[in-house]
Amino acid sequence: MKRKSSTRKVSYWQTAGKSMKKHWQLYLLVIPPLLFFLIFKYYPMLNAVLAFKDYNVIKGIWGSPWVGFKHFELFFKNPLFWTLLKNTLLLSGYLILAGFPIPIILALMINELRGKRFKKFVQMVTFAPYFISTVVMVSIVMLFLSPRLGFANVVLNYFGLESVNFLGDPGMFRSIYVWSDIWQTAGYSAVIYLAALAGIDPTLYEAAKVDGASRFQKIWHVDLPGIVPTIVIILILNVGNVMAIGFEKVYLLQNPLNQVNSEIIATYVYRIGLLNANYSFATAVGLFNSVINLILLLTVNGLAKRLTNNSIW
Repeated sequence: MKRKSSTRKVSYWQTAGKSMKKHWQLYLLVIPPLLFFLIFKYYPMLNAVLAFKDYNVIKGIWGSPWVGFKHFELFFKNPLFWTLLKNTLLLSGYLILAGFPIPIILALMINELRGKRFKKFVQMVTFAPYFISTVVMVSIVMLFLSPRLGFANVVLNYFGLESVNFLGDPGMFRSIYVWSDIWQTAGYSAVIYLAALAGIDPTLYEAAKVDGASRFQKIWHVDLPGIVPTIVIILILNVGNVMAIGFEKVYLLQNPLNQVNSEIIATYVYRIGLLNANYSFATAVGLFNSVINLILLLTVNGLAKRLTNNSIW
């Protein structure tokens, strides 16, 4: 038995060595992204222990005194905890509910276009905003919604209506954030569904045509079932990032007037944890975010696997 296991090991390493020699270019291409994830993603996870310590610059992360769940308790007992959690969940939930179906609808509409030039033009117009940086995007939004010279208020004044301070109204913050984000990312997200639509068997369309199916029936019975696995995977990933909503855009759109609804966990961590150099507290809140995201990801993945037989793993 020992000889057999040793021969198996030898044959395995010989096969692996031959494969590496034969496909060394592919293995070489894998090395940079692998190093990126190891250095910038997995290695920093070791420093999550900072959440359970009182960080001391001189002693370092591993030499700082252990305080257990002190920072987590401080965060949970903070009067702003439920407000921060509510704002984060409402903003993320609004973004998923409004932003998730639109790229699917856009991809289905683009897929139905017959003129190649017009189809490419629509793809370019919807895809281009994705390349606008967050800072430039926020600047565009601020100029567009400016109380005095913004285009939106110019139109309102033209019809005899009073100017509105959109960014100063807490009730409008979530809608401004979500719909500007949809405008920026819908075209990019639609590309994924267009790729899935391109992989549908053409014979299904021919069979639908023979059966006399209308365009809507073809979309409902051929296109949508064909991209359901992709839809489920994207939905799982989106729900798994509910608590990790983008910090930069929220922070840039934030001001003292809308802070009641715009203050989320990410901006609070930056304001209290990082600006005040309370790194242990900031790490604890970040770890809390990650754990909640992991729980949501596992839950949604399990439900999707039971209901649709499609999941990440």
